[in-house]
Amino acid sequence: MKTSGKFKVLIVDDSASVRQVLKVILESDPQIEVMGVASDPYVAVERIKQEIPDVITLDIEMPRMDGLTFLERIMSQHPIPVVICSTLAGAGSDTALAALEKGAIEIIAKPRLGAREFFEESRVRICDVVKSAARARIPKARTVRLAVAPKLTADAVLPKPVSKALIQTTQKVVVVGASTGGTEALREFLEAMPLDAPGIAIVQHMPEEFTARFAERLDKTCRISVKEAADNDSVIRGQALIAPGNRHLLLKRSGARYFVELRDGPLVSRHRPSVDVLFRSAARYGGRNVMGVIMTGMGDDGARGMLEMKQAGAFNIAQDEASCVVFGMPAEAIKTGAVDRVMPLSAIASEVVRLCH
Repeated sequence: MKTSGKFKVLIVDDSASVRQVLKVILESDPQIEVMGVASDPYVAVERIKQEIPDVITLDIEMPRMDGLTFLERIMSQHPIPVVICSTLAGAGSDTALAALEKGAIEIIAKPRLGAREFFEESRVRICDVVKSAARARIPKARTVRLAVAPKLTADAVLPKPVSKALIQTTQKVVVVGASTGGTEALREFLEAMPLDAPGIAIVQHMPEEFTARFAERLDKTCRISVKEAADNDSVIRGQALIAPGNRHLLLKRSGARYFVELRDGPLVSRHRPSVDVLFRSAARYGGRNVMGVIMTGMGDDGARGMLEMKQAGAFNIAQDEASCVVFGMPAEAIKTGAVDRVMPLSAIASEVVRLCH
C-alpha cells in the first residue's frame, strides 16, 4: 500500500454536509488529498474506476446500497483500506463490529447530531486514523506525527511507581493494549484462552458507544467471560475486562485482590482510555505479578508504560510485525527495550497461559 506522497482518500457518505466537513478536515493535513466524494456506493464505484484511492471513508447507512454490502464487495474484488465513519448507537454498534470483522481498518463514531463540531474537535485523530489505514500491512510503516499540542503522559492520571517492593503472589494478571486492527486480534487472542485463564484487563482504543457491544460479542464466542469493565470489578481467573470507551482503566490491588478502577481524566498519548495508563498502574500495583501484551495499533501508546512494567519485574510480549495490521505500538515498545518476547498473534495466548501457570 501507500509508502510515500500524499494519501488519496475517497469519502463515501450520503450526507452532503458530512462530505463537505470531512473533506475540509482531511485536507487540513498536508499529507492527505481528498481525491473525490461520493453520495453512495454506486457513485463511488465509478470514481474508483478512474483512480484507486489509498483509503475510503465509508458511511454504513446509505440509499441504494448499504455500506456493509459495499465493504464486502470491495474486500472480495479489490481490497482497499476502509475506515467506517458512522453513527454508533444501539444496533448500529453491531453493524460497525460486523464491518470490522469484514475487513474495515478502523471506526470513527459519527454522532447523530453535531457532526460538524465533532469532526472539528477530532481533527487530529481522524487524520491519524486515515493515514494509519493507508499504511496498514506495510512492513516498514511508521506513524506520522503532526505538529500539534504536546501529548500528555500517564503522569496526568497516575504518578510513576516508586518501588519494586511488591509481595509476589500465585495469582497472575495479564494486561493488554491494542488499537488499529485490535478488535480482530483480541478476538483471536481471547477465543484461544482456556476456562482457567489468568484474569485479563484490556485497553482497546474504540468509541464510547462501542465497547459494551464489543465485549458482549466476545463473551458469546469465548470460553472465558468477557465484559465491559465497571468500577471496582475484581480481576479474576476466567474473565477479561475491557475498558469502556472514553474512560481510563487502572489496575489496583487490595491485599491479594486485584481490581480495576475507572477514571475520566485527560487524554494520555491522545487516547482515553490509554494503554500507558493501564500499564503504569500495572507496574505500580502489580509488578512481577503481571504480564503485559501489546498488540497491533498506530502510534506509541503503551510503550512507556510497558517499560515501567518491565522495570517493576513484569514479563512483556509484543505482537510481531508480520501479524500486525499496523506495527506502530509494538514497534515503539520494542524500541524502548520493554519487550521480553516478540511473537505472532497466533502464539501469544498459549504462551501467556504457559508462563502464568
